[in-house]
Amino acid sequence: MLKSFLAVCSFSAVLGFAANAASAASTVYPLTIENCGAQITFQKAPERAIGLGQNSAEILLLLGLENKMAGTAFWPSKVLPQLAEANAKVKLLTVEFPTFEAILGQNPDFVAAALPSLMGPSSKVAKRVDFEKVGIPSYLSPSTCLSTDKVKDQYGSRDQLWNMNLLYKEIDELSQIFDVADRGQALIADLKARESALRSGVSKDGKKLSYVFWFSSPSPSADAYLGGGKGASSFIADVLGGQNAIKSDAEWPTLGWEGIIAANPDVIVVASLDRNRWDLDKPEAKVKFLTTDPAVSQIPAVKNKAIAVMDGQAMNPTVRTIYGAEQVAAQLKALGLIK
Repeated sequence: MLKSFLAVCSFSAVLGFAANAASAASTVYPLTIENCGAQITFQKAPERAIGLGQNSAEILLLLGLENKMAGTAFWPSKVLPQLAEANAKVKLLTVEFPTFEAILGQNPDFVAAALPSLMGPSSKVAKRVDFEKVGIPSYLSPSTCLSTDKVKDQYGSRDQLWNMNLLYKEIDELSQIFDVADRGQALIADLKARESALRSGVSKDGKKLSYVFWFSSPSPSADAYLGGGKGASSFIADVLGGQNAIKSDAEWPTLGWEGIIAANPDVIVVASLDRNRWDLDKPEAKVKFLTTDPAVSQIPAVKNKAIAVMDGQAMNPTVRTIYGAEQVAAQLKALGLIK
């Protein structure tokens, strides 16, 4: 179901990209961009970029930059179907965390990172200063430049609900860096239209559904990794006229099932992941646990079969977040829970 749904979304994205092509000014170099507290300057468009993290790689591919990419790494899910051919032209370093040496081995002239765990203060891969020392400009997704003052982990927390404007900023800046601003504006126009369609299709009347977004767990007895705080999962709930039942400030809180039961969600959204780190990465394993565990199976959402499957990568604040919202909306409409 996931693959077919993404294929439909992918086709619409391709049409939108072509239909909404907009003229934009060419980049004037040197170009200086303020990014997550750092200033980066480009004398010319990069020729050997690394997409460090799925979101960064997929944005570069959506901008048609596969011939300017020297490699990618860290893929929780398979590439979007419409990008498979382009992605096949780019070297895959690893689907997991790469080493700093492996990245440098590709002789990159630019690194775009999706997450602070890939290029942040406590990253085991590399820190921005590491790339600075070897003269390689780096760019961190504005959506993941979060404060760790309240939540002492690398994912941090945000003061307000994430929204697509941060993603549009990322697309716009990357398109400027590579002097393909017209492609960036076309992609932004497509995503804006899809968000608008989602919001207009959800009734504002009736109950405001509460959601739990379950990313994964090491085992059924372990705490669950949930989409929390004011991140992409909460944004999806908001787009669909609801709210996140998990009120933690943390972007990715962990919570035991007693706490999840107490949250009493109307809908449980489970992530589908293509990685093979844990058995519960698979949605089938999640659904089996939800429906067979003596305590968890008594949650009203489970008893009412209000369980939706969503691309796990869409639970991150990424170009896929709208895809995830579309997936959940389609399933909840079929269940009669939203209009």
